[in-house]
Amino acid sequence: MLKLEGGCYCKAVRFSALSHTPYPYMRCYCSFCRTTSGSGGYGINIMAEADTLSVIGEKSPGSHHGKYHDEDTDELKQSPGVRYFCHDCGSPLWAADPRWPQWIYPYASAIHSPLPVPPESVHIMLDFKAPWVVAAAGDNHRHFDRYPDEGIVDWHYRHGLYIE
Repeated sequence: MLKLEGGCYCKAVRFSALSHTPYPYMRCYCSFCRTTSGSGGYGINIMAEADTLSVIGEKSPGSHHGKYHDEDTDELKQSPGVRYFCHDCGSPLWAADPRWPQWIYPYASAIHSPLPVPPESVHIMLDFKAPWVVAAAGDNHRHFDRYPDEGIVDWHYRHGLYIE
Protein backbone atom coordinates (compact mmCIF):
# COMPACT_ATOMS: atom_id res chain seq x y z
CA MET A 1 0.00 0.00 0.00
CA LEU A 2 1.05 3.57 -0.55
CA LYS A 3 0.92 6.03 2.34
CA LEU A 4 -0.89 9.22 1.37
CA GLU A 5 -0.07 12.35 3.36
CA GLY A 6 -1.98 15.54 2.89
CA GLY A 7 -3.75 18.46 4.42
CA CYS A 8 -5.21 21.86 3.86
CA TYR A 9 -3.59 25.01 2.49
CA CYS A 10 -3.18 26.75 5.87
CA LYS A 11 -1.83 23.59 7.56
CA ALA A 12 -4.48 23.61 10.31
CA VAL A 13 -5.52 20.06 9.32
CA ARG A 14 -3.17 17.26 8.25
CA PHE A 15 -4.04 13.66 7.52
CA SER A 16 -2.62 10.39 6.31
CA ALA A 17 -4.10 7.11 5.08
CA LEU A 18 -3.00 4.01 3.23
CA SER A 19 -4.14 3.35 -0.33
CA HIS A 20 -4.21 0.36 -2.68
CA THR A 21 -5.56 2.67 -5.42
CA PRO A 22 -3.56 5.94 -5.44
CA TYR A 23 -3.61 6.84 -9.15
CA PRO A 24 -5.51 10.14 -9.67
CA TYR A 25 -7.08 9.14 -12.97
CA MET A 26 -10.76 10.14 -12.68
CA ARG A 27 -11.85 13.73 -13.23
CA CYS A 28 -15.39 14.45 -12.05
CA TYR A 29 -17.27 17.39 -13.57
CA CYS A 30 -20.46 17.11 -11.46
CA SER A 31 -21.74 20.43 -10.16
CA PHE A 32 -20.53 19.66 -6.64
CA CYS A 33 -16.99 18.65 -7.59
CA ARG A 34 -16.44 21.46 -10.05
CA THR A 35 -17.68 24.20 -7.73
CA THR A 36 -15.90 23.03 -4.58
CA SER A 37 -12.65 21.71 -5.99
CA GLY A 38 -11.12 25.00 -7.10
CA SER A 39 -9.40 23.24 -9.97
CA GLY A 40 -9.90 23.08 -13.72
CA GLY A 41 -13.66 22.68 -13.50
CA TYR A 42 -13.42 19.20 -11.97
CA GLY A 43 -12.45 17.34 -8.80
CA ILE A 44 -10.11 14.34 -8.60
CA ASN A 45 -10.63 11.80 -5.85
CA ILE A 46 -8.50 8.81 -5.08
CA MET A 47 -9.33 6.08 -2.58
CA ALA A 48 -7.81 4.99 0.74
CA GLU A 49 -8.62 2.54 3.52
CA ALA A 50 -10.88 4.26 6.08
CA ASP A 51 -9.49 2.37 9.05
CA THR A 52 -6.01 3.81 8.34
CA LEU A 53 -7.10 7.47 8.39
CA SER A 54 -5.17 9.56 10.89
CA VAL A 55 -6.08 13.24 11.35
CA ILE A 56 -4.00 15.78 13.24
CA GLY A 57 -4.34 19.51 13.52
CA GLU A 58 -5.44 22.46 15.54
CA LYS A 59 -9.11 21.85 14.69
CA SER A 60 -11.08 18.93 13.44
CA PRO A 61 -12.19 19.30 9.83
CA GLY A 62 -15.63 20.60 9.03
CA SER A 63 -18.08 18.47 7.10
CA HIS A 64 -21.22 18.73 5.02
CA HIS A 65 -23.40 16.61 2.77
CA GLY A 66 -23.14 17.49 -0.88
CA LYS A 67 -25.90 17.20 -3.41
CA TYR A 68 -26.04 15.01 -6.49
CA HIS A 69 -28.06 14.91 -9.67
CA ASP A 70 -30.63 12.12 -9.61
CA GLU A 71 -30.12 10.29 -12.90
CA ASP A 72 -33.83 9.57 -13.33
CA THR A 73 -35.29 12.99 -12.48
CA ASP A 74 -32.18 15.20 -12.88
CA GLU A 75 -33.15 16.83 -9.55
CA LEU A 76 -30.53 17.80 -6.99
CA LYS A 77 -30.78 15.55 -3.95
CA GLN A 78 -28.80 15.41 -0.71
CA SER A 79 -26.01 12.88 -0.89
CA PRO A 80 -25.49 10.37 1.90
CA GLY A 81 -21.78 11.07 1.38
CA VAL A 82 -19.94 13.48 3.64
CA ARG A 83 -17.33 15.95 2.40
CA TYR A 84 -14.62 17.12 4.81
CA PHE A 85 -12.86 20.49 4.59
CA CYS A 86 -10.73 22.86 6.66
CA HIS A 87 -12.70 25.29 8.82
CA ASP A 88 -10.04 27.99 8.38
CA CYS A 89 -9.06 28.01 4.70
CA GLY A 90 -11.90 25.98 3.15
CA SER A 91 -9.64 23.45 1.43
CA PRO A 92 -11.49 20.25 0.47
CA LEU A 93 -9.77 17.27 2.14
CA TRP A 94 -11.64 13.99 1.62
CA ALA A 95 -15.07 12.49 1.18
CA ALA A 96 -16.64 9.45 2.82
CA ASP A 97 -19.86 7.57 2.17
CA PRO A 98 -21.70 5.27 4.61
CA ARG A 99 -22.57 2.97 1.68
CA TRP A 100 -18.84 2.13 1.45
CA PRO A 101 -17.57 2.55 5.04
CA GLN A 102 -14.29 0.78 4.30
CA TRP A 103 -13.03 3.65 2.12
CA ILE A 104 -12.40 7.37 2.17
CA TYR A 105 -11.86 9.44 -0.96
CA PRO A 106 -9.10 12.02 -0.51
CA TYR A 107 -9.06 14.89 -2.96
CA ALA A 108 -5.88 14.53 -4.99
CA SER A 109 -5.40 18.29 -4.62
CA ALA A 110 -5.04 17.81 -0.82
CA ILE A 111 -2.33 15.13 -1.08
CA HIS A 112 1.17 16.47 -0.45
CA SER A 113 3.11 13.24 -0.90
CA PRO A 114 3.98 12.27 -4.50
CA LEU A 115 1.20 10.50 -6.41
CA PRO A 116 1.86 8.17 -9.35
CA VAL A 117 1.03 9.43 -12.85
CA PRO A 118 -1.97 7.56 -14.31
CA PRO A 119 -1.70 6.00 -17.78
CA GLU A 120 -5.06 7.50 -18.78
CA SER A 121 -7.60 10.07 -17.62
CA VAL A 122 -11.28 9.22 -17.28
CA HIS A 123 -13.62 12.21 -17.48
CA ILE A 124 -17.00 11.60 -15.79
CA MET A 125 -20.26 13.50 -15.27
CA LEU A 126 -19.71 15.52 -18.44
CA ASP A 127 -23.45 16.26 -18.60
CA PHE A 128 -22.80 18.71 -15.74
CA LYS A 129 -19.52 20.35 -16.72
CA ALA A 130 -19.34 24.13 -16.92
CA PRO A 131 -19.79 25.39 -20.49
CA TRP A 132 -16.36 27.05 -20.48
CA VAL A 133 -14.56 23.79 -19.68
CA VAL A 134 -13.13 21.69 -22.49
CA ALA A 135 -12.39 18.13 -21.38
CA ALA A 136 -9.10 16.88 -22.76
CA ALA A 137 -9.52 14.43 -25.61
CA GLY A 138 -7.38 12.08 -27.64
CA ASP A 139 -5.31 9.07 -26.72
CA ASN A 140 -5.52 8.07 -23.07
CA HIS A 141 -8.72 10.05 -22.39
CA ARG A 142 -12.11 8.37 -21.94
CA HIS A 143 -15.39 10.28 -21.53
CA PHE A 144 -18.65 9.48 -19.73
CA ASP A 145 -21.79 11.64 -19.55
CA ARG A 146 -22.53 10.20 -16.10
CA TYR A 147 -20.78 7.48 -14.06
CA PRO A 148 -18.75 4.76 -15.77
CA ASP A 149 -19.48 1.11 -15.02
CA GLU A 150 -15.91 0.56 -13.85
CA GLY A 151 -15.05 1.50 -10.25
CA ILE A 152 -11.76 2.76 -8.84
CA VAL A 153 -10.56 -0.69 -7.70
CA ASP A 154 -11.48 -2.27 -11.05
CA TRP A 155 -9.65 0.45 -12.99
CA HIS A 156 -6.49 -0.09 -10.93
CA TYR A 157 -6.70 -3.88 -11.43
CA ARG A 158 -7.29 -3.54 -15.19
CA HIS A 159 -4.15 -1.44 -15.51
CA GLY A 160 -2.10 -3.68 -13.18
CA LEU A 161 -1.74 -0.78 -10.73
CA TYR A 162 -3.45 -2.12 -7.60
CA ILE A 163 -0.87 -1.92 -4.81
CA GLU A 164 -0.93 -4.74 -2.23
